[in-house]
Amino acid sequence: MINSSDLTLSAIGTDIKRKSADTLVLGVLKNDGKATIAASPFTSETTSSLEQSLTALGMSGKADEVTLLPGVEGSKAKVLLFIGLGIAKLSDLTDEQLRRAAGSAARQLSNAKTAIFALPSESVERVAAIAEGIALGSYRYENQRSKKSDKPVLAEAQIATAVATSKDVPAALKRAAILGRAVRGTRDLINAPANLLYPESFATAVKDYSKPLPLKVTVFDEKRLAKDGFGGLLGVGGGSVRQPRMVKVEYSPAKAAKHIALIGKGITFDTGGTSLKPAAGMHAMKSDMSGAAAAFQAVAAISELGLNVKVTAWLCLAENMPGGASTRPGDVLTMFGGKTVEVLNTDAEGRLVMADGLAAASLEKPDVMIDIATLTGAQMLALGLRTAGIMGNEQVRDDLVSVSDKVGELAWGMPLPEELRPSIESQVADLANIGERMGGMMTAAVFLEEFVGEVDGKKIPWAHIDFAGPAFNEGSAWGYTPKNGTGSQVRTLVAYAEQLASN
Repeated sequence: MINSSDLTLSAIGTDIKRKSADTLVLGVLKNDGKATIAASPFTSETTSSLEQSLTALGMSGKADEVTLLPGVEGSKAKVLLFIGLGIAKLSDLTDEQLRRAAGSAARQLSNAKTAIFALPSESVERVAAIAEGIALGSYRYENQRSKKSDKPVLAEAQIATAVATSKDVPAALKRAAILGRAVRGTRDLINAPANLLYPESFATAVKDYSKPLPLKVTVFDEKRLAKDGFGGLLGVGGGSVRQPRMVKVEYSPAKAAKHIALIGKGITFDTGGTSLKPAAGMHAMKSDMSGAAAAFQAVAAISELGLNVKVTAWLCLAENMPGGASTRPGDVLTMFGGKTVEVLNTDAEGRLVMADGLAAASLEKPDVMIDIATLTGAQMLALGLRTAGIMGNEQVRDDLVSVSDKVGELAWGMPLPEELRPSIESQVADLANIGERMGGMMTAAVFLEEFVGEVDGKKIPWAHIDFAGPAFNEGSAWGYTPKNGTGSQVRTLVAYAEQLASN
């Protein structure tokens, strides 16, 4: 289920004359109709000749633009791939622009199993950005094809840099490889069709992937869920022959001073249940488990990095199907912990399974709780397809927005207006699962907050990430982001754990 090809990353010096590779990747600046190669490893004469060729071919240097030329003297590479950097001056280049350029080049490589990346890399931070971009961009999902493409996926990438011998480079490359593997693994889960990835098989995939890692996996089947009172999961998953699961994944280093709980929405397919969705676009609802995939791969990456922080992921897995045992509008569910919820719309199901996860995670009194979900269409209306909304405790929210900006995953902090709380009152139960339509992303977060526990009379610091848009890309590929499953927010969660572990 999770079987993306691995990738070897290494750093070499800037003298590449004797280095063999299928492709050499170089960056091009935007320069008023004249192509300019950034950080060229060639002689000035060869560089000038290549720039003339690129200009004649009309290369503008805009982001994602690729031009191919045959190999030249001064390199053993068979093909030269020029990638637009999207900037006019090298001094304006940010780490994220470099990360996207490297990722775009890796994504658009064809017939290349090995490549040298000779992009601007004058520091370890630049090397890390290039390595991450390569690891994120070199991805292809062909698991369901009877015949695989005869074009190889990039397997080995060398980064040409003046800091190749720095003692900090190996750690940067290792981190990039781990993050890339986690993001690609998340994409594999998201892209898997729902007839193959359902609650039980998802749980099996998690157990199999976790075997070589320092992780403990506990699977709650439907009998355990009923015994323990997980009414949200059972209510949402009751209409499917594929019964729900709660999967608890624990990483517990001996000297961890902090504990993070990650709660991931794992609706392996969402028809809307009795409140059936329109048919158009429903095929993309296999991606409604993106939160659980991201939460799992984040804790897997954190364990591989050996961070000194305890992390527990709660994967709330169910298939929302219409059936004889489906929840009806007007039904009342008793959630884990005892609160009752009137279900006014069965297509607002994610918050029901997440409520169970939040309540269960609260019992362990973690220092921080973060839930992540493709929760509302309102998120896309408010913030578009590439920017996640983050709500909750102001400190946790702002810290997550800050690290997301640092790693290049777009996010925006949103409030939890107090006037939205009355809209989720029910006349027959403690709460209703839908409320005020306007600001629906925030209304859903207000509902989730009701299930965040307390320690010593204070709410556990908590944040909610709604990434309904960024999780699944139905448009064109861009930068290191492919079509379909993106693996969004994995790097944000890992970076947040790194920050907490270092404090």
